[in-house]
Amino acid sequence: MAAVWEDIFSNPTLLEEAAPIAIDTALLQGVVMRTKDSPNSSDVVNFAPFTLLPSPVPKSLFEQAKSVQEDFNLLVDRISQNPTFLEQTLSSAMKVDDFMERLFKVYRDVLDEGLAQSVFLGINRSDYMFDCRQDGTTALKQIEINTIAASFGGLSSRTPAVHQQVLRALGKQEEAGKILPNNPSHGIACGIAKAWELYGSQRAVVMFVVENVQRNIYDHRYIENELWNRNIKVIRRRFSDVYERGSLDDKKRLHVDGYEVAVAYFRTGYMPQDYNEQSWEARLMMERSTAVKCPDIATQLVGTKKVQQELSRPLVLEKFLPDLPEAVARIRETFAGLYSLDIGEEGDQTVKIALANPEQYVLKPQREGGGNNIYGEEIREVLEKVKHSTERTSFILMDKIKPQPVRNCLLKANGRIQVSECISELGVFGVYVRQGGEMVLNERVGHLLRTKATEHADGGVAAGVAVLDNPYLV
Repeated sequence: MAAVWEDIFSNPTLLEEAAPIAIDTALLQGVVMRTKDSPNSSDVVNFAPFTLLPSPVPKSLFEQAKSVQEDFNLLVDRISQNPTFLEQTLSSAMKVDDFMERLFKVYRDVLDEGLAQSVFLGINRSDYMFDCRQDGTTALKQIEINTIAASFGGLSSRTPAVHQQVLRALGKQEEAGKILPNNPSHGIACGIAKAWELYGSQRAVVMFVVENVQRNIYDHRYIENELWNRNIKVIRRRFSDVYERGSLDDKKRLHVDGYEVAVAYFRTGYMPQDYNEQSWEARLMMERSTAVKCPDIATQLVGTKKVQQELSRPLVLEKFLPDLPEAVARIRETFAGLYSLDIGEEGDQTVKIALANPEQYVLKPQREGGGNNIYGEEIREVLEKVKHSTERTSFILMDKIKPQPVRNCLLKANGRIQVSECISELGVFGVYVRQGGEMVLNERVGHLLRTKATEHADGGVAAGVAVLDNPYLV
């Protein structure tokens, strides 16, 4: 990939001048997070980590990622309506993964009782890397699709202005003009507002279901403010608040602290540590209600790695999109190699190839949130322990993507200014709303670029490894 900013990276004086401009601009634009020391207080904030300059991204691959997002939205929604497929696909993982089993138990309880919810809202983010192939070309390959708490739609709406200002300060006005506009928070809020409207009560509120530790609150606030601008009341509650002060009325409407909840938008609930017994009861109460859940439990299950692996099998996509062969082709083109570790001949073969060449693969558990994947020699260590046990079925194996590193400068709190070899991951946000059987809204609403130094195998912005970025199309 083109080395775009070498004249700047080779000039330490320019870097020293540009970094404080970038940091102050980020603070002015509200690209901020609470500090690790005071994660629940806004008395002290710092800039969210970001790149000094936008990273080069192949234009054709960026356009490809944009063009397939509405296909993925439709696919996720259709899978969420197929309990038989979800149960068959997740049955092996559920036997050895308590978290998956608990999620599915909530799903089964709601199905047995009958769905009260009639409006469905999906806010997804499909993540990709740019794979360098042996013939010298680069291909777009999907890492995962996030169907719950897909983050940084808010902060990534503010980062274009930061890089535009830095480039102008460096005398690169023309390049500054090429930074793409990006406003996922607006598109996400439009989807939530449409679901709120279809719920049909002007008095009802949107409830953000939030984690106990809220460092990334400003990312939420940008979406909240978009809703307040539409005169939609927003409340923020934790699972414990819903458990203690939530209830269902005789029509299964959800009430919390006296408010009727039209939309419950989850910004937590994707990790085992997000739950205790009270949290599970609160989740079940919400799922049983008429409130629009984003995501409902079925859609959360669609985002698991096991479903991702199953979709890569021949003719599975066609089952869900029989009327859309072009969409099937677009989706399949983004798939990396994905392999089952289920008990049996196929899983045995997967163990064999992974043990022979662990550097070629990534071992993935059924978890969201970054920092969970296993690489290199550690793959061998893990598989040697579990290769003869059903425990291996809680993982899938995926081909390791090999992106071309590019140079950039990562700005982090109290960090020194240092140019590093970096790789980037592109996320595309999608929003859809379905009422009954009718798709009312299906849109791509923006993007997110995250960049990290090549020495880090795994981990996102919230984990302190990756930083926010903007694509500079080349």
